[in-house]
Amino acid sequence: MAKELLIATHNQHKKEEIQQILGTDFTVKSLTDYDLHEEIIEDGESFHANALIKAQYCYEKTGQPSIGDDSGLVVEALDGRPGIYSARYAGDHDFAKNMAKVLDELGDTENRTAYFVTVLCLVNQNGVQYFEGRVYGTLTKDIRGEKGFGYDPIFIADGESVTFAEMKPEDKNRISHRSQALAKLLAFLQQ
Repeated sequence: MAKELLIATHNQHKKEEIQQILGTDFTVKSLTDYDLHEEIIEDGESFHANALIKAQYCYEKTGQPSIGDDSGLVVEALDGRPGIYSARYAGDHDFAKNMAKVLDELGDTENRTAYFVTVLCLVNQNGVQYFEGRVYGTLTKDIRGEKGFGYDPIFIADGESVTFAEMKPEDKNRISHRSQALAKLLAFLQQ
């Protein structure tokens, strides 16, 4: 019988992506499936803290093994910004404004080094576990590509020649920060 995992999201796309990666040994459920609609306040000061807040909320509400995640873009020349504020850097989930703010702040700066990070937190009867994925790259000076979401149109992963938003989704998913963190989670769950 498939083991159930509750993902701290209402995002159907994210739920399906995680289900695909984890395979048929697991049944992935979302907050919507449990009719949990309270806003989870992410007031942690790190990706780890925010992931824990979400996972703990779900576990306390349902008793099911729960996964919280927090992701973002870390830009070296901006002292790590936008970081944990990535989704609301210039406007709540307005990534056109968020990208414009990052590009404006970078200006003509030569150092365009950045990385995407995803931290997954699993809370279950055995306690708390973290799984992290990172993909390093550089930021463009202009927006390129239509695919993906978030900061994908300005991020080129090391070893690639196009932005995440210009890549086929399956190519991006092969190297993305989220897929790395999920691979670590899957390896842990299969022990």
